[in-house]
Amino acid sequence: MSGKASAHAFLDHAEPRVGNRVASAPREVTLWFTQKLETAFSSVTVTGPSGQRVDAGKARVSGNQVSVSLKSGGAGTYHVNWRVLSVDTHTTDGSFTFQVGP
Repeated sequence: MSGKASAHAFLDHAEPRVGNRVASAPREVTLWFTQKLETAFSSVTVTGPSGQRVDAGKARVSGNQVSVSLKSGGAGTYHVNWRVLSVDTHTTDGSFTFQVGP
């Protein structure tokens, strides 16, 4: 055997970056994965510093990328939760945080 095939879509990177601090609340969160995603079964939710959801509308999937628009949530810690289905029919999920403010 020449190599091992990846069986799931794992989070490759995100914008804002995982654990990063940004000066102002972003207009959207985008996540990139190691495999292409199924649109109908992939989702992202974002909660702001108050614990209220700040994601606005349905997540948009394009290839191995998923994005969701955000409503303004102010300064503090944002929690991003994701669940995706890759084209190989495996689901993965996870979460991360980023900070907004000085």
